[in-house]
Amino acid sequence: MSILSTEQLGHSYHDKWLFKSLHFGLQKGDRVALVGANGTGKSSLLRILSGQLDPTEGKVVKEKGITIGYLAQDPDFKHLKSINDFIYSADNQSQRLIRMYEELVSDPNANAHKLAELSDQISAMDAWEYEHNIKTILSRLQITDFSQEISKLSGGQHKRLALAKLLIDEPDVYILDEPTNHLDIETIEWLEKLLTTGQKTVLLVTHDRYFLDNVCTEIRELDNGKLIGYSGNYSYYLEKKAEREAADSVMLERNRNLLRRELEWMRRQPQARGTKSKARIDAFYELEEKTKAKKQNGSVQLSIKVSRQGGKILELEDVSKGYGNNSLIQGFSYVFKRGDRIGLAGRNGTGKSTFLNLLTGAEDPDTGKIDIGETTVFGYYKQGGLEITENERVIDVVKNVAEYITMSNGEILSATQLLTLFLFPPNKQFGLVNKLSGGERKRLQLMRVLMQNPNFLILDEPANDLDIDTLNVLEDFLLNYPGILLLVSHDRYLLDRLTDQLFVFDGNGKVTIYSGNYADYKVEQEDGNPTKQRVEEPKPVSMSVDAKKKLNYKEQREYDRLDKEIPSLEQRLSERTKALNQTTDHLLIAEIATEIEIMNHELDLKTERWLNLGEHV
Repeated sequence: MSILSTEQLGHSYHDKWLFKSLHFGLQKGDRVALVGANGTGKSSLLRILSGQLDPTEGKVVKEKGITIGYLAQDPDFKHLKSINDFIYSADNQSQRLIRMYEELVSDPNANAHKLAELSDQISAMDAWEYEHNIKTILSRLQITDFSQEISKLSGGQHKRLALAKLLIDEPDVYILDEPTNHLDIETIEWLEKLLTTGQKTVLLVTHDRYFLDNVCTEIRELDNGKLIGYSGNYSYYLEKKAEREAADSVMLERNRNLLRRELEWMRRQPQARGTKSKARIDAFYELEEKTKAKKQNGSVQLSIKVSRQGGKILELEDVSKGYGNNSLIQGFSYVFKRGDRIGLAGRNGTGKSTFLNLLTGAEDPDTGKIDIGETTVFGYYKQGGLEITENERVIDVVKNVAEYITMSNGEILSATQLLTLFLFPPNKQFGLVNKLSGGERKRLQLMRVLMQNPNFLILDEPANDLDIDTLNVLEDFLLNYPGILLLVSHDRYLLDRLTDQLFVFDGNGKVTIYSGNYADYKVEQEDGNPTKQRVEEPKPVSMSVDAKKKLNYKEQREYDRLDKEIPSLEQRLSERTKALNQTTDHLLIAEIATEIEIMNHELDLKTERWLNLGEHV
């Protein structure tokens, strides 16, 4: 029997129906993951089920007396001042007593009699274990200063605070929207164990495939307003979904053939339409909507061109950085080389973001030297999200970077065409950014970063708020990305698939270079093997990256000539691209586009030769 269910549930957003006549049921002990593309209504459904949002039609039915805990994607703390006010509920007697006890213990002038009296009351309620659990949860989620004002916390701290409160309250149903966002890997693994202990009832939305596989026993996909259930883990879901889509494609082709025949029937004798079968006309429009909906499905396509990269990329020599008495990075040296795919690992607050700011010049090191190669082009996907004005259109956000962009195959695409490749249809392109879902905003932000043709890509938590389908496409793109990749992510699957080296931050200044991915590192840590068996010593800056044979005289002259020709060709290409952006003459556009295509081909050939020769300089 369902302890939480819906009846004829429907909800619309900005005049668009997300779902209608939706049936959803959750039984005690179920651990269900809700999946689907960004914008399909996953977060809206969670809010409706938790009572945070009223549906447009239908209703939610819950078993009498059950409590529902809801973790929002972006928690709101209006009308709450301190962490204490939020964590300890006034209507929960155990929490109220524990709060009073903790406040007295921290007071050096506390009344001893009052303290003993509170201690007796807590013992009488058998709440000491509860107090221990509260402390464990708060400590795990790095919440220590209970008097701190909530308004001064970061977005990540807000999320951890909301999660702490939910776990402390121990509701009958846990409804979690992206629970792993802003958690470090150790905390995610702890949360997995907590949610799978006992007969907890869990409904969650997450992009973290390891977390999804380890916690959930059932997948429900929200697709075109309908729920499709799969009993099993995420791997099973992918297998069965592929089978369903194959069957759907056969059915879609049949529907299209039927639609063509019905369209001919509808067009006959239009004046006499009123005499036609109403049921058949209704069936035509229903079939047309089904076929149209399937046509709109697609996948993001990533094939952005990468800027050429010279021999010197980025060199760090004896770099240190700290704040006050807190040393985050101490005496770190490394020479980045072609093909580097590095993940940054370490708990929150150990210096990973500071390290990225040092590399990109946002902050200066306290000591040491950072030398950036002349041809290095950073693409920095920041965790904070898009910085936009309130009423900016999606198309304008893209045009602020460039009107046209060169793809990896040399094709020139307009901003509109590029947005279409990233699954932004015309109605969304000319709509306001503030009407996009969280995941759609992240996808737009990613597109803007890639438009800069970076050859050194820095991704800081790219998985947050992206749907799994978009993540899969991003992974495929990054697997074939020829530039340097530096990845900060709590997504263990992403780290394992995309990196082969780790910089491990311990928070006390030491940064360990580990050869292997996160799974390798975790196994060694659990087995108690000394990490140093897999550690590479930092290379001194003066060390040669490549010890291959030197160029002969003729090759050296060719290399020097190409070194001058390539920047000149890039300048001419930039000028022609600018000319393309400034004209509206269709004939001239076609002529310039042809020139640009030829120049791009020439640039690719020269750059490839220059890179090959550069290996021996």
